[in-house]
Amino acid sequence: MATKTATKKNATKKSAPAKKATPKKAAAPAKKAAPKKAAAPAKKAGPKKVVPAKKSGPAKKAAPRKPAQMKDDRSMLLDFFKDELKDIYWAEKHLVKTLPKMQKAATSPELKAALGDHLETTKVHVTRLETVFGLMGEKPQAKKCDAMAGLTEEGNGIIEDTEKGTATRDVGIILASQKVEHYEIATYGGLATLAKTLGLNEVKEILGTTLSEEKEADSLLTQIAEQHINVEAANEEEEGEDD
Repeated sequence: MATKTATKKNATKKSAPAKKATPKKAAAPAKKAAPKKAAAPAKKAGPKKVVPAKKSGPAKKAAPRKPAQMKDDRSMLLDFFKDELKDIYWAEKHLVKTLPKMQKAATSPELKAALGDHLETTKVHVTRLETVFGLMGEKPQAKKCDAMAGLTEEGNGIIEDTEKGTATRDVGIILASQKVEHYEIATYGGLATLAKTLGLNEVKEILGTTLSEEKEADSLLTQIAEQHINVEAANEEEEGEDD
């Protein structure tokens, strides 16, 4: 019975009418996209300024290398330099002995005077070399110079092969003397350069002074020969007193 009663109650309840669905609002119309502004016309590129290239100045000269300093007594170049000093020291001392003979054999007064003057100058050269040895802390020592020995021997041969009192003998003496001068010029020039390389500036100055005097002696001998001796010898006949 209870069940039936409940059923009736449920049946008497009218089902509530379904709620009408609220109509959906229409979607707002899409906003029209604003028209894009036209891009500004590109600016015309102006002509590029050409920067003139900088003119390169004259190339700088490389700085001269500083002279090498003496490191110690074991330097090969320094040993060679000392050895060559001994060589020219012997040569100068040898000339002191041979120049008087050449002066005596000469005939021209000018040539005799020039040889006599150079003899005194050569003695000064010997003293200067002794000073150089002292500056280097060395005792003056001579080593035979084969070149000078040969040149002076050649001079002696010229005197023997020419007639006494002739201009031809004087020509021979001048030639032999200039060979000696040229050897000394080459030697002192080379030694002065080596002294500079070794940083021996005071030694370089001393050797340079002697070099200048050797050049002057050579020039004087040329002048004497050209003034009259060569011409006189060219006119000499093969006659005269034997030596």
